[in-house]
Formats: sequence, structure tokens, C-alpha cells
Amino acid sequence: MYLRELCFPVEDLRGVGPETAALLAKRGISTAAGLLSRYPRDWEDRSRQVPLKDWNKGPVCTVVKVLAHDWFGYGPMRTLKIHIEDESARAVLLCFNRPFLAKQLGQGKSFRLWGRFFYKHGDLQSSSFEFEETGKTAGFNRIVPVYPLSAGLTQNLLRRLVKAALDKYGKDLENELPQGVIEKEGLLDKARALRALHFPGSIEELEGAKKTLICEELFYLEMIVGRRAMERRSPSARRTPVAAAGPPASGGNDTSHGSRVSNHEHLSPLQRQLLARLPFSLTAGQEEAIGAVNADMAGDYPMARLLEGDVGSGKTLAAFFAALYAVDLGGQCAIMAPTELLARQHAENAAKLLEPLGLRPAFLTGNLKAAGRARLLKALAEGEVDLVLGTHALFSSGVVYRSLRLVVIDEQHRFGVTQRQAILAKGASSLINPGTPDLLMMSATPIPRTLALTVFGDLDISVIRDMPPGRKPVKTHLARESNAEKVYGFVEKELAAGRQAYFVYPLIGDEETADKGLKNAVTMAERLSAEIFPRYKTALVHSRLEEEEKRRVMEAFRNGEINILAATSVVEVGVDVPNASCMVIHHAERFGLSALHQMRGRVGRGSDQAFCFLIYSEPEPESEPGDESGKSAGPRPAGLTNEGKERLKVMLENNDGFIIAEEDLKLRGPGQIAGLEQSGYLKLGIADPVRDAETLVRCRDYAFAVLKSDPALLLPEHRRIAEVLERAPPFTDAGL
Repeated sequence: MYLRELCFPVEDLRGVGPETAALLAKRGISTAAGLLSRYPRDWEDRSRQVPLKDWNKGPVCTVVKVLAHDWFGYGPMRTLKIHIEDESARAVLLCFNRPFLAKQLGQGKSFRLWGRFFYKHGDLQSSSFEFEETGKTAGFNRIVPVYPLSAGLTQNLLRRLVKAALDKYGKDLENELPQGVIEKEGLLDKARALRALHFPGSIEELEGAKKTLICEELFYLEMIVGRRAMERRSPSARRTPVAAAGPPASGGNDTSHGSRVSNHEHLSPLQRQLLARLPFSLTAGQEEAIGAVNADMAGDYPMARLLEGDVGSGKTLAAFFAALYAVDLGGQCAIMAPTELLARQHAENAAKLLEPLGLRPAFLTGNLKAAGRARLLKALAEGEVDLVLGTHALFSSGVVYRSLRLVVIDEQHRFGVTQRQAILAKGASSLINPGTPDLLMMSATPIPRTLALTVFGDLDISVIRDMPPGRKPVKTHLARESNAEKVYGFVEKELAAGRQAYFVYPLIGDEETADKGLKNAVTMAERLSAEIFPRYKTALVHSRLEEEEKRRVMEAFRNGEINILAATSVVEVGVDVPNASCMVIHHAERFGLSALHQMRGRVGRGSDQAFCFLIYSEPEPESEPGDESGKSAGPRPAGLTNEGKERLKVMLENNDGFIIAEEDLKLRGPGQIAGLEQSGYLKLGIADPVRDAETLVRCRDYAFAVLKSDPALLLPEHRRIAEVLERAPPFTDAGL
């Protein structure tokens, strides 16, 4: 039996009653498989003695004697303080929310103790510790797993239940990896690996278990990616080749380059007309991307390509070229953006650039009034619209395309898997030439190569690395909150010179800022207008405003009618305002790297030098840490954390979005980058595509070799792979 087939309810385990089952269910654990698949987040080596005097070398693991009890605070908030010593030093245990420990840790008794210590108020202290009587060895003299907790669950409870599940169900688990991969990589059997991951006998055994389960996850991830790639090129997906096709697409999954288009050789008639009308030359990156897209669209199979490029690199223009190619092939194109503001900007640009060529664009959002919507949908179904630009409304019910040939998804990470599938399904229901349309996804948040191999491994990838000529890198400065007045003084000089500025805040209004000491957009918009910059016009934009109000404000800002825009991160994806030269981000430590980079990209879109000021909060004094239950002993420290320092340092030192994306990946992990977690990607349990990049590449080779030799997985040696993929996939693959 495979691990994911252990569908026995947790109530079958001894000691699991309704209350415990309910607590586990809150963490998504209802079966033995779910329990055993909830891997530890860390391991504590309690087999090694660490005396109190060596507290700064790692967690203390020693035998201590209780010297005395003490209390501090009053009433219900009174906290127990236990004085202890071992052979090397004395210390204090702070028992927040645990007054019952006064009986268990009686004066004069000795205990085995494990805990993390710190110096404060002249004492060596710990509030996060575990203990047991010296005669017992249940939690000591071994390596102990540390699980993610939620309210009501404790480490001891989870350890006991996992051990019970392993004893009852884990002995006869079948290997899920092919035997050849197990032998080549020197891996453990699945049953041994699973037990060793939860309860390793040694560090060496733990590392072997990790390696085994990491390989398993990455192998099946790449099997799924490979099968998706094969489906795109299956006989059923094949379409009749069209004339004037470019060179064959690479078919690879790394950055691919099409032919350069500057010689017009591979351009369609409409594309040549657009190129002739442009008042500037395409960059080399744009030329290569357009050539690759043309080759895909002229090929035998529907295109599935990701176009990456930094903020302002010209991806939208490349998408317009793709739309023209689709129209020259007799089809329609739909360009979908995540916000109405961005979709409207694309529609306005399309009208300026493409209408003079005879193209018929239209703009469709959910806010379109019924009469106008009915006329537009009728025109779309009758083929009187060549290019439709909009938001989620593009795949809403009632929208019928005459012949949808190309779908472009801008800021693709902001759309879920179901939404992408819904817009593609509109091509299959086209009135003429139904079938899977070509798909071009665009990302202004560059995705590192390793992550692209993992998440978009079944796509072809184009990258625009260069920027249009004349763009100056944005100068970035860090400033403490206490020095904000100096920043305001600099911004006022820019405003006096006729330029504009953004001010971004992490929260919308006062109701969100209680006890946090954070500035918010609503309050600060009033201050900017009345106190700080009274000579200049200030406006406010945030996600709670009606779409029409947001559009009106952004349009006024773009037209120069507004000098200062106070906002939340809603401007991360916004309209181009070439005259805006200053981006001021308050509490910058609260934003992720990709968001900071996107917001910085809102300025510097003209020929003037632009500036970005990252204003950070000074850290507050250290507070007491929480206990094992996760309950805090006091207010959490605000301000600049170590991770926040790293993020701001990366922003200060880099303007290249690809470098920033790599650093973001290192700091936050793949599941948080560019909204991938929300989009349904990377439901991995233990593997990390960045940390395990070399293993990922090897597992990819193993998986693709299997698929090349046996695409349908019919050979006896591949039967196990087919069963796992069909009956018990090792992770959720909905987003791949």
C-alpha cells in the first residue's frame, strides 16, 4: 500500500477522541496518511549534552535541579518563575500561562531539560522549554521531531500519534520511486525513510530519509510536468499548420529564442505595418520574443509560452505583435489583466497603436452596462471584434467567441488555475475553428530559472532582459521613519520642478492600525494634503474604492491633474505615469521584495531621473518570547527584523528584477513568490526547488527518460509510477 492510500481515520488510533480529532481536522489531518504526511519542520538533537553555560551555542540539553520558585505580576497575569541550576551555571524558567508547573517542577527535584535560553535583566532565561524526570528517556537521548502547531495541539501529542500511526500502518509501505532511481541515488525504502524522517536514529539516517522523500516528490513533480508537456504535443492536440510560419519552436522548457524580427522576414503583414509605425526600434529581447511567439503560433501544436520581463521592458508591445499575428491567421485575441485599471490602460494603448492598422479592439469588464455589454458580445460572436481586452469578464457566462485563436494573460500569477482554464475553454467553444487557443502568459515578476523549471516546466519560456533605450535606473534610498521629514523635503523639490510622486502605505485606514503604530493611506492622504504638501493636490486610491473612482483618480494622476497619489500596494499593478519621479514607501519592511520592486517600477518610466525612498520603522526593544503553545508572552516586536533588513539591502543594491527574484526566492521560499501559492502551485511537503536544485535536475532527467521510452507507462517496470500518479500522487498537482 502507498502512503496516500492510508485512508484510515485518525480516530482508529489509540487516544484520539472527538476533541483531538477536531483539533487535527483544523490542520487538515483526518486520516493516517494525512498525519504521517505532515512532516516535521525541524529536528532537535537531544542526544548531545549542552550545559547551561553553552546556551549561546544552541539549545540547552542538560540535567538541572530546581532551586526555588518565584512569581511576578499580579492577579490572573501572575507568572511563575523557577530558578534552576546544573553543574555549569544557574538560570530562570519563565512559565507564562503555565502556573501548574509549580507542582511538577518542585523545589529540590532534578529533571532533564531542553530549551532555548537568552540573557535579559541580568538573568539567563528561557520561556520555551521541555522537561521530563531523569529516570525517563521518552524525549531525550535521541533526535526529536518538531511539528508545526496550532491551538490545542502540542509537540508531545503529535509525536505520540505519529509514532502510533507508524507502528500500526507504516511497516509495509511500498516504495513509490522506481527501483532504478532508488539504486542510482542510494535511497532508503519508503517505510524506513518515513520512520527515519519522523524518528531518526542518527543524523545520518535523518539525512538519508530527507534525500529519499525529496527525490520522490521532485520525481513525481517532473513526471506531471512532463506529461502535461506531452499532452500539448499529443496527436489529439495537433492542428493544421498554417502558411508563413516562423522557424520551429524549440520545444524546450528553458529560455528559448526565436528569430530576430528586425529584417521583417518572419513578420505577418499586420506586424510589419505596426513595426513601420513605431517611433522607436524594438529591443533585441522584444525581437527574439516576437520571433519565438510567431514560430509557436505557426506550428503544429497550440502555443504555451511564458514571457518574462522586468517592469517596463516592453512585454505588452510584444503581446500586441502576437495579437496581430492571430488576426492575420483569421482568429481573435483576448488579453486578460488582473485589474480594470491595467486592462483599461492596455485597451487605450491598443486603440492608439492597432486601430490605425484596421484592427477592431474592444474593452470588456464586469462593470459594463447591460446594453453596451449585449452589443459587444454580439459583435464578438459575429467576428466584428478582433481583439478584446478586459478582466475576468472575458470568460464569464454568455461570452462567445467566433474564433478565439490567442489568449494573453498579463500578470499571470494573479490568476488561479481555474481562471486560466476557463478562458482557454472559450477557445474550445468558438463558433468556428474550435480548439485549444495559443496561450501567452506574461510576468513582470521575473521567475528564477530553477523555479521556472519546476512550476512552468511544460512551457516554453522567453525572457526580455533589456530595457528600452533612454530609461535611467531608479535611484533607491533607505531612510528611518524618524528621518521622513528629509525625504519629504526632497520630494517637495521634485514637485516644485513639475514632477509627481507616489506615497504608499501598508494599510488602508485607522481601523487596521490599532496598537501597531503604522501609518495608513487614509490618514496620511489627509496629512499630505493639509500639512506636508499643502501647495499640491493630493488624491487617495486603495482597493476598497469603486472601480470607477479608482479609474477616475488614476486618470487624473496620469494627466497631471493630481500631484501626489497616496495609496496602498494597489498601485503595484497600475497605469504608466512617465512624469512621476518619486516613489515613497512607508514601513517598507512590511512588503515583500517582489512588491517593492513592482512599486519601484511605477516611477522611472520617463526620461527624468527617478527616486525610490524605502522608509523603515526602527525596531522596538526585544520582548518576551512565547511558550511552546504558540501564545505570545507580550506584544511582538515591530519594525525592522533581520529578514526585513535583508530585503531592503537587496532593493538598495539591485535594480535587476531577475536578481531580486532570486534573492526573494532564497528569503521566502518558492511557495510565496509572485503569488504562486495562491495560484495553486508547489504543494510540496519537504522538497525545496531552490535548495534542492541539483536533485531537481536529476529527477527531471529520470522522469523525462521514463516518458520518452514509455509515454503511456505501460511497461511492467513503470506500472508502479502509473499507479502512484493515478491513485496516490505525492502532492497536490492542480496548479501544474
